[in-house]
Amino acid sequence: MTTRPRKQVRLGVHFPGVNSTTVWSDPTAGSQVDFSSFEHLATRAEAAHLDFFFLAEGLRLREHKGRIHDLDVVGRPDTLPVLAALAAVTDRLGLAGTISTTFNEPWEVARQFATLDVLSRGRAAWNLVTSPDAFTGANFRRGGYLPYPLRYERAREVVDAARALWDSWDDDAVLAEPAAGRFLRDGAVRPVAHHGPHADVVGTFPAPRGPQGHPVLFQAGDSADGRDFAAATADVVFSMHSTFDAGQAFYTDVKSRLAAHGRTPDELLILPAVTAVIGDTEAEAHERARHVRRQQVSGPTAIAFLEQVWGRDLEAYDPDGPLPDVDPDVENASITRGRVRHAKDPLAVARQWREQAEANRWSIRDLVIHATTRGGFVGTAQQVADDIDRHVQQDASDGFILVPHLTPHGLDDVLDRVVPLLVERGSFRAGYTGETLRDHLGLPRPARRDHAAHAAASTPRPLAAVGR
Repeated sequence: MTTRPRKQVRLGVHFPGVNSTTVWSDPTAGSQVDFSSFEHLATRAEAAHLDFFFLAEGLRLREHKGRIHDLDVVGRPDTLPVLAALAAVTDRLGLAGTISTTFNEPWEVARQFATLDVLSRGRAAWNLVTSPDAFTGANFRRGGYLPYPLRYERAREVVDAARALWDSWDDDAVLAEPAAGRFLRDGAVRPVAHHGPHADVVGTFPAPRGPQGHPVLFQAGDSADGRDFAAATADVVFSMHSTFDAGQAFYTDVKSRLAAHGRTPDELLILPAVTAVIGDTEAEAHERARHVRRQQVSGPTAIAFLEQVWGRDLEAYDPDGPLPDVDPDVENASITRGRVRHAKDPLAVARQWREQAEANRWSIRDLVIHATTRGGFVGTAQQVADDIDRHVQQDASDGFILVPHLTPHGLDDVLDRVVPLLVERGSFRAGYTGETLRDHLGLPRPARRDHAAHAAASTPRPLAAVGR
């Protein structure tokens, strides 16, 4: 019987922004927009030899009943300038940013990430998202949004075009030989001509091929289409399946899709987002976790969350009292504008929540805390290290993206107390052994592909025909 070598845990840190995990009201919370906050988390992560720093993206602040949603007031600076600034104060840490394929053009995105990869000496990563709503789309020149079936169609084309641009330079294109008067090797840079239903790209790409070949590609889709897209395209899946059983099921499903695309399981990493609360004892950790969740779900936040399902103004209800006896207004689903994660049938959701609240004697706030709590690690440093390692060694994930509840110090305990324990057991590196993010993640460097056949097969069309 052969024993599988111990898997190495992959770890990134997530800088909280427009989401429901940030406790901006805590007295120890810092700024969400001051560069010192970004710098603190990034430099602490690099000192612990983590793989990467991850920025999510909010292209528009959610509005609830015509007002900016309470949890979104912290704001979000633009992703790429933040990552470029962090490249100057870090040396090895990967730099991952979220950019929408729906509202951005492949030439621009490819150039921005190629530039970041060159400036950071091979540490750039692009988290691909397919933005879903017309509320966000109102800010962009195309307006509106893409219907669901077209989102991944456009995403695939944007990635294909970006890869063609990244591959248009040979690795050894730059000679820089003053004596011979030659800067570029003849034929080493090729023009790109891509013509498709969602993008037209014609010209010579202005940025050389980066140290990684391509920036690392993250993808976060969870639908069947999203999983297939990840299996065909991504290097890393940013997953929400952080509990052990759900993680194993997701891991098995996505990895099983790789063979159909000519890929092997080690070419794609599954990294769920996860929170971690540490205590000197297990009881202390659980008490801290309970306190954090009640900070995250204040009384007004609980009522606002319920209003998203009920489609009604519920401010007259006591968040520490029972759920409303009135049914949801199914015609008023737009009370919140921006991304909302609920089932489509509000009557079914309300019925289920009432049953849960009655069975457990939950108030509105208790119910919302239960409904919004995802898997996380709670316990002593040793218990959390054990849980992280168990998930990875038993294929419930390849590692985790750690999400703090406070900015910028929310992960200090994990970096100081948990990561060293993973190092001791041989599941995490004691120091960086490579230069690029692909080195850190154990991902192969993509070979340059010839996209000429694809370009030649495409027929140019007038701009008016492609919905621009």
